[in-house]
Amino acid sequence: MTPDPDTARRLRDGMAHGVLSFPLTSFHDDGTLDPDGFRTHLATQLEWGPGAVFPACGTGEFFSLDEDEYRQVVTIAVQEAGGRVPVVAGIGYGWAQAVRFARIAEEAGADALLVLPHYLVAAPQDGLVAQLEQIAARTRLPLIAYQRGQVTFGVDAFRKVAAIDGVIGLKDGHSDLDRLQRLTLAAPEGFLFFNGASTAEIQARAYATVGVPAYSSAVHAFAPEIAGAFFDALRAGDKGDGTVERLLRDFYVPLVELRDRVPGYAVSLVKAAARLRGRPVGPVRAPLTDPSDADLADLRLLLATGLDLVGASL
Repeated sequence: MTPDPDTARRLRDGMAHGVLSFPLTSFHDDGTLDPDGFRTHLATQLEWGPGAVFPACGTGEFFSLDEDEYRQVVTIAVQEAGGRVPVVAGIGYGWAQAVRFARIAEEAGADALLVLPHYLVAAPQDGLVAQLEQIAARTRLPLIAYQRGQVTFGVDAFRKVAAIDGVIGLKDGHSDLDRLQRLTLAAPEGFLFFNGASTAEIQARAYATVGVPAYSSAVHAFAPEIAGAFFDALRAGDKGDGTVERLLRDFYVPLVELRDRVPGYAVSLVKAAARLRGRPVGPVRAPLTDPSDADLADLRLLLATGLDLVGASL
């Protein structure tokens, strides 16, 4: 199927003007989906002008959503975005299940799809290519491949991926800049690249040196003031005022150190920080766990520090 060629242009334009927002999926305290909470959370995200929104992806706990919940989340994202920014929905598992999610996203009005790493098994390069071929043949939406976890493309496989009709970009979560540079040099003109490293701001300058300036920001989900200030300073070359260095040293690096204490904190801390700011996002779902009281106290202090650095308050 031939996807809308305008989607890549809209994404490229958006990436030049704002971070990529990966909204949290809201749950009630009993673990059930909270559609109204998600709508409120997403509306707040959109007020801060992201380049695009990516609902039901890793930060949005895609792995814990059933198909009906997924439909609700993507539908709300499309409604709230209202065509102002592209909506890129996450899909995943094996290609057959990924296609089921792709069709739901199509019906909901999503603009594109982020293909999350497949489930469990390691696979050879030809298999990784075939996975994307199978999905692309069954959806009209453009695809962004995501190399992370057990998915890593070599240059030869990447060339095949980039040649698939419908694949418009690659999100990288490995932070292997040598490999990524080889991929950017092998890419066709106009192909999109995204920095998808955990807490991507830490490596944003390094990614930009190999031609990948666009990045996703988990911080945008709970402190768009911080994420926006960092993005603006980075794109302006910091203008000698040290904003980038201060935010990295006093906020982002300590955040990463806190994140690394417990597996799954890359999502759990983000959700906890959003709750600290009164966002109606609720708890995480198992197998993730919410932060301990001690870690939550450290998070509160760190969040207050970050907000103070950009002239905002908790």
